[in-house]
Amino acid sequence: MKKEQVVNCQFSVWYPLFKKLTIKSLILPLPQNVIDYLLDDGTLVWSDDETTTVATAPEFPEFNSKVQEAINALGGRVFPKLNWSAPRDANWIALNSSLQCQSLSDIFLLFKSSDFITHDLTQPFLQCSDDSPDPGINYELVLRKWSELIPGGEFRCFVKENKLIGISQRDYTQHYQHISKQEASISSSILLFFKNHIQHQFPDEDFVLDVYRDSMGRVWLIDFNPFGEVTDSLLFTWEELTSGNSLTDSEDTALQESPAFRYTTSEVTVQPSPCLSYRIPRDFLDLSTGEDAYKLIDFLKLVIIDINQPI
Repeated sequence: MKKEQVVNCQFSVWYPLFKKLTIKSLILPLPQNVIDYLLDDGTLVWSDDETTTVATAPEFPEFNSKVQEAINALGGRVFPKLNWSAPRDANWIALNSSLQCQSLSDIFLLFKSSDFITHDLTQPFLQCSDDSPDPGINYELVLRKWSELIPGGEFRCFVKENKLIGISQRDYTQHYQHISKQEASISSSILLFFKNHIQHQFPDEDFVLDVYRDSMGRVWLIDFNPFGEVTDSLLFTWEELTSGNSLTDSEDTALQESPAFRYTTSEVTVQPSPCLSYRIPRDFLDLSTGEDAYKLIDFLKLVIIDINQPI
């Protein structure tokens, strides 16, 4: 994965090329003071009466006005993201565990709780193989018109040398019966969409795209991602995707020309969401797994102190 590939997967790079194929969106430049606020861990202020209050968040009146105007233009409800990532790991903190936002404060709540957003702001080229200087990034807030997408209709497509080599169910932790029943039609409709609208149109020949197939069988573009380990390979492995070998074992030439299609076939294989680990503070996760012995020692000291206190 090259740094240029990461740059080309920015929303503002690909959206103008494929605007008619995807959800209506608006892009706003992210001011530096907003970036600084998103990266600030925040502080706790102790008052004289020993009660704890959270420091008041700064206000951004001009930016807030632009954001609200954009939200209203998109129907009053939006799905927010940055240049690459959406705060999917932070939906647990929002009302109804939804990424639907109606104001800048809604967006801030998700963004400041998201490791994915922090990665965008601090380490977008972390797993790139080239050692050239990092390209300059103009950070942007992307607001996408809110759409009720059914998770069972989302698929991730892996493209290598401008050939669609693999399709994976996006929400692989769940079993959706309609996918196995419509396997052939889902695969063929996604392949046709790719050949008609995407192939040779994207700046790179290796990339990952997310698509949505609606109840009418129409396919819509959702996002582009770099072809590399920074992108979740879902039901494939990156070793499979990069090895150069066919992902199918079939001797049928026609089948070998089709992308490998993987989905969860049985409820027995249903797994917990990979984002579950983001729903609790890291300290508690370290305690439960024993990854940080010092935290465990401190916790035991607290327990010892507590049981020695008079009732």
